[in-house]
Amino acid sequence: MYDAVLFLSKVMIPAVLAFIPLYAAFRNVPVYESFIEGAKEGFPTAIQIIPHLVGMMVAVSIFRETGALDFYLGLCRPLFSWIHFPEEILPLALLRPITGTGALAFAESIFHTEGPDSFLGRMASTMQGSTDTTLYVLTVYFGAVGVRRSLYAAKVGLLADLTGVLASWFIVCWVFGI
Repeated sequence: MYDAVLFLSKVMIPAVLAFIPLYAAFRNVPVYESFIEGAKEGFPTAIQIIPHLVGMMVAVSIFRETGALDFYLGLCRPLFSWIHFPEEILPLALLRPITGTGALAFAESIFHTEGPDSFLGRMASTMQGSTDTTLYVLTVYFGAVGVRRSLYAAKVGLLADLTGVLASWFIVCWVFGI
C-alpha cells in the first residue's frame, strides 16, 4: 500500500500538468491567453478581499495571544484522549479551520521535532490535505460577495473539518500500519 501511495505521489502532479495543456490544445483553447484573461478578471476580487483578510488575521492573532486556543484545547483533550487520539496533534486540528498559515507553522514544528515520516508527521500532512480553513473561507469569500447569513455553512464546514481530522487519523493508521 505504501509503495502505491509513493508511486501515485510522484506521478500525479506531472501527469496533471501534462494533461491540461494537451487537453487545451486538443480543444483549441489558447492556454496562456485564457490564463491572462482570468488573472485580469480576478484582480478586482483580490482587492475586495483584502479588508476581510486583514480582519481575519487580526482575529486569529487575538485568538492565539489571549489564551483562547489553550482554553479550547483543554476542553477537547478529555474527549480525544478517551478515543486515544494523539494529544500532540490537537493544536493543529483546532487551528486548521481558523488559519492555514498558523496550522502550517504548527505542522512544520511537528516535522522538526518528530520528523516528517513519523506517525505525527504523516498525520499532520494528511490532516493538512483533508481539512480546510473553514472560518477563513467563510469570512473572506462570503464577506467579499456580501453573504451575511453563513451559520449553516459554518456548521457543515466545521463538521467536515472534524470528519477530515478523524479520517486522517484513521487513514494514517491504516495505510502505514500503525
